[in-house]
Amino acid sequence: MSEEIHEIQARHAEENGKSDYGAKDIRVLEGLEAVRLRPGMYIGSTSARGLHHLVYEVVDNSIDEALAGYCTHIEVTLNDDGSCTVTDNGRGIPTGMHETGKPAMEVVLTVLHAGGKFGGDGYPISGGLHGVGISVVNALSEWMKVVVRREGHFHEMKLSRGDVTEHMRTYGETDETGTSVTFKPDIQIFKEGIDFDYETLKIRMRELAFLNKGLTITLTDNRDGATHQDVFHYAGGITEFVQFLNEGKDLVDPAVIAFEGEKDKVIVDIAMQYQTGYSENMYTFVNDINTVEGGMHLAGFRTALTRVLNDYARKSGILKQNEDNLSGDDVREGLTCVISVKVPNPQFEGQTKTKLGNLEVKSIVDNIVSEGLKTYLEEHPQEARAIVEKGITASRAREAARRARELTRRKNALEVSSLPGKLADCTEKDPKFTEIYIVEGDSAGGSAKSGRDRRYQAILPLRGKILNVEKARLDRVLNSDAIRTMITAFGTGVGEDFDITKLRYYKIIIMTDADVDGAHIRTLLLTFFYRYMKPLITEGHVYIAQPPLYQIRKGRQKYYTYDDDEQNKMLDEIGRDGCTIQRYKGLGEMDPEQLWDTTMNPEQRVMLKVELTDAIEADRLFTILMGDKVEPRRRFIEEHAKEVTNLDL
Repeated sequence: MSEEIHEIQARHAEENGKSDYGAKDIRVLEGLEAVRLRPGMYIGSTSARGLHHLVYEVVDNSIDEALAGYCTHIEVTLNDDGSCTVTDNGRGIPTGMHETGKPAMEVVLTVLHAGGKFGGDGYPISGGLHGVGISVVNALSEWMKVVVRREGHFHEMKLSRGDVTEHMRTYGETDETGTSVTFKPDIQIFKEGIDFDYETLKIRMRELAFLNKGLTITLTDNRDGATHQDVFHYAGGITEFVQFLNEGKDLVDPAVIAFEGEKDKVIVDIAMQYQTGYSENMYTFVNDINTVEGGMHLAGFRTALTRVLNDYARKSGILKQNEDNLSGDDVREGLTCVISVKVPNPQFEGQTKTKLGNLEVKSIVDNIVSEGLKTYLEEHPQEARAIVEKGITASRAREAARRARELTRRKNALEVSSLPGKLADCTEKDPKFTEIYIVEGDSAGGSAKSGRDRRYQAILPLRGKILNVEKARLDRVLNSDAIRTMITAFGTGVGEDFDITKLRYYKIIIMTDADVDGAHIRTLLLTFFYRYMKPLITEGHVYIAQPPLYQIRKGRQKYYTYDDDEQNKMLDEIGRDGCTIQRYKGLGEMDPEQLWDTTMNPEQRVMLKVELTDAIEADRLFTILMGDKVEPRRRFIEEHAKEVTNLDL
């Protein structure tokens, strides 16, 4: 397989590397043409994620007005014609003449890197630092209409695919101020579809309302002749955010520990709460941007938390003189924390804005956390003791887990003798070209082993259901034979030892039966990956195989369908007379050839890539669905029962 790929790469290089490359091949892109040519550079992708990013770009401008103290209400509306309207009651985009000879409104909407965020007093604190937001939305929309309420009048412009179709006109009178942007995404760019997902938008709007105490965000869906609406307003800000995140969890203290402060114009707002579980849930934001890679604000918090808790533990005698200090991992076990900082001139590492680089923020956060946490511990001795004792218990479990991890480490990634006996490995050694199927049961495992392409497909059969890691510490998790087998096969280690560079298979494919038990096993596996091997998901290595539900035979022809609707369409197409239909109850009913044809052949198979679009919502759902509390799970099932489309009775 690797020889074929190298040959293809060489052929592409030969075709693309033209020898007469010169000045005539240099192309200068005018205006917003670059955005339409390479949209992924500006919004990440042209998939559903990029589509929703358009809404976020417009909303972020309104949020910046809220951060500046001028906006109290943002309305996001999904319209029946497929467009989206974002309206705020801020100051409104400036409409006066710009030094370029055009209205400032036109400059903002049509020129990249034009905005009020590069200096001056327009936006002392802002999330949209690059000035590309609204102009990029313009470039990637079939049409856009902007109405500004400012200086006693309405000001309107219409645009399409980056160009102005109707220049700014001023009309009417109004006492209100603000901006209303309506846009319809361009199907030429978003070829996968331009339908906004209400739930995706709901998650982000709720998050923004948590982060901006007192701001009201209204999300309305007017599509399909019905109206659905959610209003988000949190007077408690991130304190309510932490309570929301800990829904369904047993708490060490029902009260949220919260403190805030300001130094050198950097505003720090922190809320934290310990729950009796074992996972650490840290969420950090800078100017409302989710800094998923952390940065200096997170480093400052972690340093202060570890130091203050150890100092208190020593001073109060809970931690004995002969005992080692608690580690950062120990004091963060079971901690849910939201860190929100507002920084006048944030320096992010990379265009993706996922890691804060401002060194001065580290010491500011450290000081504010140290003072706030010391005060809390002194005023709440009972809760303080419970937190420290939880850390001590975590320390002992960590040592047990360290010993257990030693059993799972492979001496050398190439030593076949160290691999699990059940694993049917592939012959290809380059991980970029390999994949492993995790198969439910020995019967399906046997068919998979016989039907696979052994050059690049490995098979690992699992017997029964693995441990629910949501209810167990790592030391107990590592005592599970099935989990140890997976860890050894993958080669990456687990938990704090996890190293994605040692992954032996580029694709990890979960292949279970299409029934309730199969779905449960999938969920248990995904819970394990999410809690202890999260980069497997975030870096796109986990897939779910989609075996067919039916085989239809007519004469010598065989057809495979994946649900009842597809089956009926196929029967209508080929004619129902003379058809024999087989419903597969499990993978074990398929012979090796059928399994290869339907589920394992890369040219024909259907697979779902597991993507983590929102870590906060994923964590919350894993807790609700896999945790100990029954009531939140019952409530979730009741709320979403009508959405079930495939229930195996």
